[in-house]
Amino acid sequence: MASTDVLEPALEEAGIESRGIERVPTDKRTHVRIFDNFTMWLSANLVLSTMALGALAIPVFGLGFWQAVGVIIIFNILGVLPVAFFTTLGPRLGLRQMTITRFSFGWVGAIIMALFNVAACIGWSAVNVIVGAQLVTALSKGSVPAWVGIIAIAVITTLVSIYGYKLVHRYERIAWIPMALIFLLITVIAGPHMKIVAGPALSLSTWALFISFGGAIYGFATGWSSYAADYNVNQPSDTPASRVFWLTFLGVTIPCVLLEVLGVGLTTYLKGVSGGDLVAAVLHPLGGFGTFLLILLALSVIANNIPNDYSLGLSIQVLGRSFQRVNRAVWTLIGAVIYVLIAIPAAGNFNETLNNFLLLMAYWLGPWSIILILEHFVYRHGHYNVDDWNTRSKLPLGWAAIIAMVIGLIGVYLGADQTLFVGPIAKLLNTDIGFELGVVFAAVVYLILRPIELRRSRQ
Repeated sequence: MASTDVLEPALEEAGIESRGIERVPTDKRTHVRIFDNFTMWLSANLVLSTMALGALAIPVFGLGFWQAVGVIIIFNILGVLPVAFFTTLGPRLGLRQMTITRFSFGWVGAIIMALFNVAACIGWSAVNVIVGAQLVTALSKGSVPAWVGIIAIAVITTLVSIYGYKLVHRYERIAWIPMALIFLLITVIAGPHMKIVAGPALSLSTWALFISFGGAIYGFATGWSSYAADYNVNQPSDTPASRVFWLTFLGVTIPCVLLEVLGVGLTTYLKGVSGGDLVAAVLHPLGGFGTFLLILLALSVIANNIPNDYSLGLSIQVLGRSFQRVNRAVWTLIGAVIYVLIAIPAAGNFNETLNNFLLLMAYWLGPWSIILILEHFVYRHGHYNVDDWNTRSKLPLGWAAIIAMVIGLIGVYLGADQTLFVGPIAKLLNTDIGFELGVVFAAVVYLILRPIELRRSRQ
């Protein structure tokens, strides 16, 4: 990788991180702020997109207030558990999240999963810029079209992401503070007007609504799984895993639960309003000060988009050595152009776009996560030969993981309830259980096939 070696001094001089998916040696781990594991994820989730998700509960899924709150708490906890676990592997291994996938899926399988993650990064980014652009349009009373807001937010996000790891943490370390104050103010203003909306009586169809909304909640929370280890690989290898786990768990769970519940409450006060328009309506009576707060809120999606853009460049490098030779900042820039082109036409039907996208994220991340978790606890018992991370011949062939993933996705299809298709089991139960079936199918198949693969290849 001569070209990378030549560029490295120039990039470092410009303040741009030159390291991509290469393993961080233990003597280069200079990131000692363990609390960054909390603020990183707190800032990334204390944003408009999180609130917009909760706002789907009543108008889209037809749930009552307390029903929605119960689903939000339960499915956030389930979704965050794999994220918190995977973050413990960053300091321990010094490897990026999708690179760790090679120890289960092998070289070719990791390429396939990296492509899935590239699609996820681009999709999340598109969703987020749409939310921010809605506010920009509302502030200008329609004079600034959504596409202008989308481009502006994407430009700022890309600039931070290009500079890399250190600037990402510096930004996320403080980005949560103004957002927490603004959302607190919104709660104080709108709280007295919120209503406890009664939900439908408990029945089979009601449980179907719980599971479907839960799938969207789970998809949002667990969406960080495929990036998790990317943001603490520079921390010392002896960083306490338990502290990393709980700081991450709380950093994701707290903002997700609070803002999603706020989103539910706002829809009981402002009916027929969605996304960024909800907070625009709440803050409108504050006049110029409210406008200033809305500008800050529009920019809040940057904190959520930065991990998407940064991890996008890393995921593309996993596609092979030729991709690895190109600095991840270049791939980040290319990805930004792509998600802007997707977001502009998708902005017109935001609720459907958000709901369908979140469920699709839960679909593939469930089987992928359970395969990596089983590999870690059942077959490797936490031991990895980290020096083998970039040597194809020393990695597993990966056929057990690939087959388990395929079977998992078949389970997803059988239980999926989407606009484009409805699986036979989903049709029978009248609910979306795609991600649950995906996890179970993938786990069972991997537990059967991985021992066979180990006996034949010992890797």
